[in-house]
Amino acid sequence: MPEAPLPVFRADTSSDPVLVRVDGRATFQNSGCLREFIARMLAQGKPRLVLDFAGCEGVDSTFLGVLAGAAIEIRRSAPEGSLVIVRAGTRNLELMRNLGLHRLLTLDSSAGVVGMGNFDTALQVRRQSEAESARLVLEAHENLVAADEANRSRFQDVLAILRERSGQASG
Repeated sequence: MPEAPLPVFRADTSSDPVLVRVDGRATFQNSGCLREFIARMLAQGKPRLVLDFAGCEGVDSTFLGVLAGAAIEIRRSAPEGSLVIVRAGTRNLELMRNLGLHRLLTLDSSAGVVGMGNFDTALQVRRQSEAESARLVLEAHENLVAADEANRSRFQDVLAILRERSGQASG
């Protein structure tokens, strides 16, 4: 069976806020590049980001945990910053709300300024080693627990397995 195509993340880094378009499925396999991109934008003093999900076919909990971690980091390092999700669609919005992301970032169903972007930067998705992937999945799910304590019971088995693999004590 062929692998599912990786989504394309395109960005307009010259705009304020920085605009990012998500096309395809956003999963643990490709969320690392978005996490790295957001960290670069924060390091460059660009703490305001808008992610357009109009072309996003679906998300998994790891991707949502990466978004939670990014929102937490923006709040910590740049209180004037923001992470806004636009045009996420009914199912993705439901998942985000059920996991408590609406407490950390802004969910906006309108198109806003997204259609005006010059999306000339493609984020490079790179394949991760099994260890890198496990660390990313663990961190993302810990972020989801930080977003909403109710997520601890939802993801307790995943967290226990990943902590065991990485040699971390349960927390």
